[in-house]
Amino acid sequence: MSAVHDSPAFSALVGTPREVRSRLDKSKARQVIVLPVEEADSKHADLLVQTLNSVAAFITVKLREQDEQVFKALVNAVVPKAPPSPNLVKEAVMVARARKAVLEGADWLTAAQVAEVAGLSASNPSTQPNKWKRQRQIFAIHHNGVDYFPGYGLDPETGYRPRKALKPILEVFGDEKDGWGLAYWFLSANSFLGGRKPQDVLASEPEQVLAAARDEIEEVAHA
Repeated sequence: MSAVHDSPAFSALVGTPREVRSRLDKSKARQVIVLPVEEADSKHADLLVQTLNSVAAFITVKLREQDEQVFKALVNAVVPKAPPSPNLVKEAVMVARARKAVLEGADWLTAAQVAEVAGLSASNPSTQPNKWKRQRQIFAIHHNGVDYFPGYGLDPETGYRPRKALKPILEVFGDEKDGWGLAYWFLSANSFLGGRKPQDVLASEPEQVLAAARDEIEEVAHA
């Protein structure tokens, strides 16, 4: 009593243990399911195989449908509900270019790197730089989940602590500019400074940079 029943799902081998074993030796299947039956004639065995084939085909279809549903759900989650407006696309491009210019226009250090160059505690390196940021002694930009501090805001003559001139400038801006806004301002050519960038003259002419910051706020107030 031996037979082979093929289906898209699997091939069923029916027969005595010895007959099935000899056929399994030639099989290339990665997985094998064994269903011992104490007493069954060929008719009953054929009915059982047909039932298993039907169940296997049903499971295969359902798994395929489930995969398609998961795929569609992932696509829907990633794709916006509606196409972005042209203005939104233009704004996103402008912001991306501005941020790229900021990142390339100066040295930016993580809190751990600031702690390293300043010789701070290595056990919790972010503590002091973050304290300086809260006290508006320095600012940071938030990029890809990480805070980066401007190298031009650190004074090598004081062990790479924040430049003393930076705090009054940041206090002038207060909450008017976030980290990126401050970075844009320090990078941009400033008419009050004769077209020079604030970050380039912060160390040599701090009073002039402070005056430029006050001029910026006054212009905003009168706008």
